[in-house]
Amino acid sequence: MKFWTLAKMGLALMVTMHSTQTYAQQQPKIETHAFSLQQILEYAAHNNVQVKNALLDIQIQEQTNREFTGSAYPQISASGSLVYNAKLPVSLVPAEFFGGQPGTFEKMAFGVKWGANGGISLHQILFDGQVFVGLQARQTLMQFQTKYAEITAETVRANVYKVYYQLVAAKTQVALLDANIALLNELQHDTRIMQENGFAEKLDLDKIAVQLANLHTEKTSVDNQISNGYLGLKLLVGMPIRDSLVLTDTLTDEKIRNGLPLLDDFSYNQRRDYQYANMGISLAEYDYRRYKLSKLPSLSLTGYYNKNAQRNKFDFLNGGSWFDISAITLQLNIPIFSGFSANARIAKAKLTLQQRTNQLEALKISIDNEIQTARNNFITAIATLDYQKQNMQLAEMVFHQTKKKFEVGMGSNTEITQTQTDLKTAQTNYLNALYNAIIARVDFVKSTGQL
Repeated sequence: MKFWTLAKMGLALMVTMHSTQTYAQQQPKIETHAFSLQQILEYAAHNNVQVKNALLDIQIQEQTNREFTGSAYPQISASGSLVYNAKLPVSLVPAEFFGGQPGTFEKMAFGVKWGANGGISLHQILFDGQVFVGLQARQTLMQFQTKYAEITAETVRANVYKVYYQLVAAKTQVALLDANIALLNELQHDTRIMQENGFAEKLDLDKIAVQLANLHTEKTSVDNQISNGYLGLKLLVGMPIRDSLVLTDTLTDEKIRNGLPLLDDFSYNQRRDYQYANMGISLAEYDYRRYKLSKLPSLSLTGYYNKNAQRNKFDFLNGGSWFDISAITLQLNIPIFSGFSANARIAKAKLTLQQRTNQLEALKISIDNEIQTARNNFITAIATLDYQKQNMQLAEMVFHQTKKKFEVGMGSNTEITQTQTDLKTAQTNYLNALYNAIIARVDFVKSTGQL
């Protein structure tokens, strides 16, 4: 009995181990990514859904161009048919043709029971203004889709820049919170000793405990926000949520300041959206030319070669006569009157072209405004960052001096509480200034088309 019990336990253990191994093999592999900013930008360029779809649009346009080009090549087709006449058509023929009574008719069935036909045909456009303009527009259409893909990638890069450096800056926020917690822990320890020696009250300890609880609560909230930020960054770059992501770059004030583009040699053509708008004008010009050329004659060549046969029995494969039929047609179509629809299409295309031109001029003004606004925001953000950094350093110094005064009995707990609150406010203002400077830098670089 013991042997069978042990055997059952061993079998159950083997089944459990096999099931666990199978489940583990079915689970997706978790990867760890340690990315600098450039590395995560490259990852996003290959995995972001919007970027991938924009690149697929280029391939779709390429196939559309091939489809349109095919219409200018010879169109060759073959056909065949087999006809069985179940009931032959009957015609009335004057009976007198066959020696019958004049004025009467005989019923005659004409035709055969079986008919077969097979052949090949060709159609070639020799001249069609609309087709030729469409062929000329193919390269511009490809450039149009390529530029749209570049704009999409630029938008994704800008968002990745902002989220990446905001998460990097969040490390500074966590470090400041940890430093504040350490300061208050030290103050709590010193105050407890002073309270044991009669130089402080329990109320002083309670106030510090409240501040510590608030800091721990804030740190928990910040950690949660950072975790969600990482999830958002993974979603943005197209990374599986289950993967681990580590950001390796650091952020300093110098990085925010340095490497900015100069405005002295700025050209509108550096902006991808300006290039895109220019291509839109080119496409509108092609449309205008296409509709104008639609009023010209078109010329095409058509030819066919067929063979047919007729039998009373189905014996097409056993010899017999097959008759050739062929023809070549040169067709000229001359538009004369189309109910003014052609003129309406031309006028509409001209108005659309004017709209595109107006939009380009408006885009220039918008770009000027965007660059100047981004430049002003960046200058203000840097000045604010410098001021808030100095203010934070000053608040730290005031807190330490007040703490020393309190420890030697020359200050009050109220002063300690107030200076700690001022320090926390200064740190919060510095972090906000740091975030704003990151956003302002990215916006300024993007406004000059250098992102």
